[in-house]
Amino acid sequence: MGANRDEAFLGVERSLRGLRWRERPADPQTTQTLARQHRLPEIAARLLAARGVTPEEAGRFLDPRLRDWFPDPSTFKDMDPAAEAIEEAIALGRRCAVLADYDVDGATSAAQLIRYFRARGRDLQLYVPDRLAEGYGPSALAFERLKADGVELVITVDCGAAAEGPLKAAAALGLEVVVLDHHLMSGPPPPARAVVNPNRPDCESGHGALTAAGVVLVTLAAVNRLARKNGSIGSNNLPDPIATLDLAALGTVCDVAPLTGFNRAIVAQGLKILGQKRNPGLTALAAVAGRADSATVYDLGFVLGPRLNAGGRIGEANLATQLLIADAAEDAARLADRLHTLNAERRQIEADIVNEAVALAEGDPRPVVVVGARHWHPGVIGIVAGRLKERLRKPVIVLGSAAPDEPAKGSGRSITGVNLGKAVAAAAREGLLMAGGGHAMAAGLTMDWAKVEPFQDFLAEVLGRETQDSAEEARALSIDALAAPGAVTLSLVDALERIGPFGAGHPDPVLALPSVRVKFAKRVGENHLRLTLEDSRGKGVRGIAFNCANEPIGEALQTRDAVVHVAVRVKRNSYQGNESAEVELVDAAPASL
Repeated sequence: MGANRDEAFLGVERSLRGLRWRERPADPQTTQTLARQHRLPEIAARLLAARGVTPEEAGRFLDPRLRDWFPDPSTFKDMDPAAEAIEEAIALGRRCAVLADYDVDGATSAAQLIRYFRARGRDLQLYVPDRLAEGYGPSALAFERLKADGVELVITVDCGAAAEGPLKAAAALGLEVVVLDHHLMSGPPPPARAVVNPNRPDCESGHGALTAAGVVLVTLAAVNRLARKNGSIGSNNLPDPIATLDLAALGTVCDVAPLTGFNRAIVAQGLKILGQKRNPGLTALAAVAGRADSATVYDLGFVLGPRLNAGGRIGEANLATQLLIADAAEDAARLADRLHTLNAERRQIEADIVNEAVALAEGDPRPVVVVGARHWHPGVIGIVAGRLKERLRKPVIVLGSAAPDEPAKGSGRSITGVNLGKAVAAAAREGLLMAGGGHAMAAGLTMDWAKVEPFQDFLAEVLGRETQDSAEEARALSIDALAAPGAVTLSLVDALERIGPFGAGHPDPVLALPSVRVKFAKRVGENHLRLTLEDSRGKGVRGIAFNCANEPIGEALQTRDAVVHVAVRVKRNSYQGNESAEVELVDAAPASL
């Protein structure tokens, strides 16, 4: 190790997946200190050092406890008035509603609040705008409906921070509004009793990486603190927000927030709550998905999350929240079955659109790709954008429409280093969009189909250089450490799991196994390969390569006795009560390179 950062690692300038390998640099002395002080294998210690964890910070990093990371709620702008409004409403029995976005972050935020109100003997009415009929976020119509229902206080979650017009309408109706959001803001907050958003320009909390679910968690802590101070009824037995930490963890992972600092503690501890099966809805959803006994980041992001999102994408907007607040097992099972079925339908719709979108997008030389069709379902365009972004390794915006004569609804996904939400908000200010905004990695918009070309030109001008520089970064594969097949053991898996949870901002470790021979390769499933890799000393490790049997990398791996460098993730394989360590292939390159 210790190669120059500009040099391709193991000489791999262009792998079989078109990536340039590079080594994450790590200080050898720090690596040795971490290994000695925390009894870690050198590979795991090097991984910590490469990610900037010092020996002084390692203890807190390896054991991410909430009390070590939980911020003072009052450091968030408007948090104290928000807590006052909510506590006052609970104490006086005022009629309240939560208006939530239809994605997982919105659903988990709303569910935390509803369960908190319920535990304090109060109802919290749920309002989730329909994706196709109402669009994203609060509207004057939504506030009119809530006012007509007798609601006095509305709490918006995962939306509202940029809803100037609708919040003015709420004020005119005499509705009090508390906004709990995390999306980027380009100007002053809209009129409301409180606007809590760590990304508002005048918030100095330093927690801009929080999702709305994380903001709600902090808000509930602030409400509890105020209830104790005021001596409210039941203040000696208040509901503990930690009891619903599985919901905050789910929102954090599914909104692709970086798993560092406070977020890392939320997810690490939230997974423990998930494993205790406290939430009947999540338990039922995991069971119907075949993951009843698992509680991992993968389960949050790739099992539970997509199913919860399916309701808002192609079904009923409030299904996800209804599941998360269900207490009766039979209700939870019914809702979980419905979401599971909707997710299967969503996957088919998505697959059809992806095929069309790839045909339109591949070969497009522009730094930001914008593709769309009037018949594409607006409920899945965000997923399609994510798929295209991974394939093209540059920002992508996908457009669809609820009906042929309706405006275009757009969803964008970006690459690290390119702030797509900021550019989309700027396009809205220029009059190219009817509405638009988001955050660095994702954006949403509404626009006239006739303005797609000038919108593309605007993005190319604003993000051209930024995208070009970041695209080079996106085509690099960072290698955490060099390893031999014999080093892939359960002890290594245990050590790497101590360094988790892994996700955005703290990705799964990637190890390089140099010059291994493919001793066995067999196609399994539709497009996967089961492998055995062996080094020159005959030490081997089993592995799996997903979705590659028909790709160039799959063809190379199926060449008898091929010798390759491989990049892998180390995984625990549990089967029929037996556990073993194996690898999941990330990339490969001919060893002759």
